[in-house]
Amino acid sequence: MAQHKIAILLHDEFEMWRPPAWFVEKLRAEFPQAEIACSTQKRDDEQALEGADVMIGWSLPPEQLRAAKSLRWIYSITAAVDQFLYAEFISTDIALTNAGNVHGPVVAEHAIAMLLALAKRLPSAVRYQDRRKWAMEAIWNEQPRPREVRGATMVVVGLGSIGADVASMAAALKMHVIGVREHPERGAAEAHEVVGYNALDNAIARADFVVLAAPLTPRTRHLIDARRLQIFKPSAFLINVSRGSLVDEAALVKALRDRRLAGAALDVFEEEPLSRWSPLWKMPQVLITPHTAFLTENVWQRHYEVFAANLKRYLAGQPLENVIDKKRGY
Repeated sequence: MAQHKIAILLHDEFEMWRPPAWFVEKLRAEFPQAEIACSTQKRDDEQALEGADVMIGWSLPPEQLRAAKSLRWIYSITAAVDQFLYAEFISTDIALTNAGNVHGPVVAEHAIAMLLALAKRLPSAVRYQDRRKWAMEAIWNEQPRPREVRGATMVVVGLGSIGADVASMAAALKMHVIGVREHPERGAAEAHEVVGYNALDNAIARADFVVLAAPLTPRTRHLIDARRLQIFKPSAFLINVSRGSLVDEAALVKALRDRRLAGAALDVFEEEPLSRWSPLWKMPQVLITPHTAFLTENVWQRHYEVFAANLKRYLAGQPLENVIDKKRGY
């Protein structure tokens, strides 16, 4: 009889959210002491959870939590874990670990790609390409003009698994990097300066690019609001690869219309999918990607490495890595 049971609750229509067959087979081969129960549809979740002490998934609604009497550890396949942080779950002793180490480097690459696209006016070039127009002069005359990123100031809000990699890549591009974090005294080797949230306004006022990589907590919800959008340089860009609710979307639309900032690159939105009626779609100074920053063909290989390493610790009674402080939310 297996001493442990792992419930895998992932049955989304989108292929990337579902573990491939080899993932489950490899777990069974490497950890024969654990029973692996895969739920392929929502109605099978409760049966999979019955007697399970470990769960792999991206959410656990309160009714499932109440049914999961044996649960001791949840591995979230997402980096952000705000979907778990309701009062009933926070008050349990269930450990929650996330996939920040899986997604961090990949999402950071996406943020840098967005930054370069904005700086080099690539969305404009694509629009002119669709019209077969040779638009050298037109692109030069756009505001802001194409620019260098070397020497530009980037503010990275949040220096976790994503933000630290964004800062490191930006520094490699010879940008000046200001990191903003909850505990600035911890510093960050990747940033040239590290400040707390109390100095965010001053950092934004200096920024050419602001990248949001912070978790969604009561403190960070609508962190970028109408007041802060007034602080941006008119030539600065906002990039969000974290959670849509860090930005007051209506305020952002107004600020962009009023030319309070040069543009925005957004991978995440307050409501997803983004409504087809959102004015953001039609704004030429906005680059939209449909929450694709985490996509990579290697994602499940990376999940396996992170989860299996932690599972070895769990089975040996050792402390888990990447544990979320449920009260703080990160």
